[in-house]
Amino acid sequence: MDLKLKQNIIDLTKEELSLWLKEKGIEAYRAHQIFKWIYLKQVDTFEEMTDIALELRSIFSNHFTINRLDKQKIEISSDGSKKYLFGLTDGNYIESVLIPEKNHYTLCISSQVGCAQGCRFCLTARGGFVRNLTKAEIVSQVRDIQNEVAGAKLRLSNIVLMGMGEPLANYKNVIKAIDSISSKDAGLGFSKRKITVSTAGLVPFLKDLGKDAGVNLAVSLNAADNETRDMLMPINRKYPIEDLIEACRVYDLKPRNRITFEYILIKGINDSPADAKCLAKLLRSVKSKINLIPFNEYEASEFKRPEETEIRRFQEILLNNNFTAVIRHSKGRDISAACGQLKARTC
Repeated sequence: MDLKLKQNIIDLTKEELSLWLKEKGIEAYRAHQIFKWIYLKQVDTFEEMTDIALELRSIFSNHFTINRLDKQKIEISSDGSKKYLFGLTDGNYIESVLIPEKNHYTLCISSQVGCAQGCRFCLTARGGFVRNLTKAEIVSQVRDIQNEVAGAKLRLSNIVLMGMGEPLANYKNVIKAIDSISSKDAGLGFSKRKITVSTAGLVPFLKDLGKDAGVNLAVSLNAADNETRDMLMPINRKYPIEDLIEACRVYDLKPRNRITFEYILIKGINDSPADAKCLAKLLRSVKSKINLIPFNEYEASEFKRPEETEIRRFQEILLNNNFTAVIRHSKGRDISAACGQLKARTC
C-alpha cells in the first residue's frame, strides 16, 4: 500500500483499533498488544512486535505506520529547559517545552498550530490560527520526548496542555489524546492527577471536561474585571468573567483538588493593589489557587513586566485574603520558551 494512504496508528483509540480488527476478522485483544508495544516499549515498526504472528505483522504494516514527529531543532536554556521544534507532515511547525523541576520533568505540549484566541500579551497569537493538531500529533509530543529522556536522572511525570493553541477549541482530539497519554494498559500510563489542561475560557466545554477527562484545570484569567479582560483576551467578549467563574465554581473537581487560575502580571494594566483586591473578591466562591506569572517580554511587545516590589505586593494582598498565591518565574525565557513566548520559529 502507498505510504501516503496508510494511517498513523497513533491516531486511533484502543476502541477504534479494536473495531478495525473485528472488521478484518482479527481478535480485538490484539489492540492491547499493539499499543503496549507502541507506548510502553516505544517500538517504531510492526516487525519488532515479536509476540504477534508474522502474517498479522504484515497486515498491520500494509495498513498503518507508527510515526515519530520530525525533530527539527532543540534549544537548551541556561536553566536546563529544552524547547523542541517539531516539523509536521504538512510543512507546519509546533513547539514543546521540557522543564526540569526538583524531582521530575514537566512537559508543556501544544494542541494547535498557532492560536485563534488573539490574546494581546501572547506571541503565539501573532501568527494566527492554522489548524488543529491530530490526536497523534498531540500524543507524539509526549511519546517522543518520553522516549528521549528514558533513563535520565529525572522522570517525566507531569504533562500540561499549555503550549501553542487553545486545547478546548480542539476538544475531540485533546480528549482522545489524554486517554492515550493516561491509559495504563493501552497508552503511556501518566496519572491524570499529573495532567493539566489550560484554557483561555471556552465556557461551554468546561462542563464536559471534568467528566470526559478527569484532569486538572488551569484557567488563564489575567484580569478580574470585564473591561480589562476584554482588552487582553477577546474570548471574554463572548464568555464574560461572570459566566467563566460560574462554570469554574460548578466544575467537576476531584476531592481536594482546586482550579489553578493563571494571572499574568502586566505593568500598569492589571498589577495594582486594587486589581489584587478585585481578584480576591472574584475567586472567593471557587476552590482555587493562583499562579502569578510576571509578563515575559519579547521583541516588539506592547506590554512590560512589573517591578519586583509590585509583584510581591500583589501576592501579599492575595495571601492576606487566605489564597494560595505562588509567583511563577517562567523557565526558558532566554530561548523564548516561557509562558506566552512560543511561536514555532524555524530560524
